[in-house]
Amino acid sequence: MAFGTIYSGTTGLLIFSKGLDVISNNVANLNTVGYKRNDLLFRDLFYQLQQSGQNAEQPNRSRFGSGVTDGGTVTSYAQGEIQDTGNETDAAIDGNGFFILRDGDNTFYTRAGQFLFDDDGFLVSDRLDSRVAGINAAGELIDINISGARTNPAQATTEVTFGNNLSAGSTSHVINDLEVFDSLGEQHTLTLTFTNNSAVTPRSWLIEVEDENTNIITTGEEIRFQANGSPEVGFNEFSFSYQPAGAAATEINFDFGQPGSFAAATSFSSGSISSLAVSSQNGAGLGSLLNLSFDRSGMLNLEYSNGEIFALGQLGLAWFDALQSLQQIGNGLFLVGGDQKPQISAAASGVMGDIVGNSIEISNVELSQEFTDLIIVQRGFQASSQVVSVSNEMIQQLRDIGRPG
Repeated sequence: MAFGTIYSGTTGLLIFSKGLDVISNNVANLNTVGYKRNDLLFRDLFYQLQQSGQNAEQPNRSRFGSGVTDGGTVTSYAQGEIQDTGNETDAAIDGNGFFILRDGDNTFYTRAGQFLFDDDGFLVSDRLDSRVAGINAAGELIDINISGARTNPAQATTEVTFGNNLSAGSTSHVINDLEVFDSLGEQHTLTLTFTNNSAVTPRSWLIEVEDENTNIITTGEEIRFQANGSPEVGFNEFSFSYQPAGAAATEINFDFGQPGSFAAATSFSSGSISSLAVSSQNGAGLGSLLNLSFDRSGMLNLEYSNGEIFALGQLGLAWFDALQSLQQIGNGLFLVGGDQKPQISAAASGVMGDIVGNSIEISNVELSQEFTDLIIVQRGFQASSQVVSVSNEMIQQLRDIGRPG
């Protein structure tokens, strides 16, 4: 029996040594981005059954165990703390999901969202230079590439909208700060003069448009309002051609709102004071990329110096029904085990969590828990070594019995 005890004690020494390996790896990765802690499973070994006694119906049974072995490790996929990095290409997942990295025919999954754009403009992981997968409207995985979006092309003004009130009691109104863009992206300032034409046609206004050099671009344009103060059907907008020197001609439409609606331009009596002004215009000059950021759905938004914002692509996420089948291979990467197929979708939809931009998810290792486990492993190792030592002494005593005194 002493030999069996030594064996059992030795298995304890081995398994607690493995437990120490697991704990030390967790502690070492305390600050590793996207790391998920592991726990060692303990399992008892086979038993020897001994039976004694004369009563066959109720024999005396004794079970003697053979020690302990490991049942492998389990990975905790609990949420790690999210920390702000200030790096605009970093992203963290708050909730379920893994980022998808593709390198040729190989696909990896990770919670480490430290990304950057390579020399070819592709969004890649800073660890393996694997491309970060995005997802399109059809649910297909695609690459995210910024090479063609570092500048935003100029856009000529084609639509100008107006709001506020053009007083029916005033004789004229001037807007002298309308900024528009030509086909080359050059900015121009137009002046609009509104003249009350109600003496000829009730609630009618004539409009003249001049450029910054006081050249008349169009004149005699007319808008009208209904008796309730809203724009009149057929006279709520007008268009004209605009062609500064050196630029191509563009058609600009002035929109004063929908007939019957009071959401845009109106014409109520407010004495001689009118507040009609430009609400918006859709032109823009050439823009350089200033900032980029991921929103909660993983959409990459680009902000340009001309004020334009453009959505370039959306991060794709993966999730698995059997998380313990994933295989850790280092560098914060996981491979799919068996025949498991991932669920693929965008963030903030279905089972997927939200994306937190400019941030990373750090390790989910709890140092206090690791220290507690460390004490348990240490005590277990000490106890197992003591069992082996006592068993060895018993065997030595048995050997000494047969020796001459």
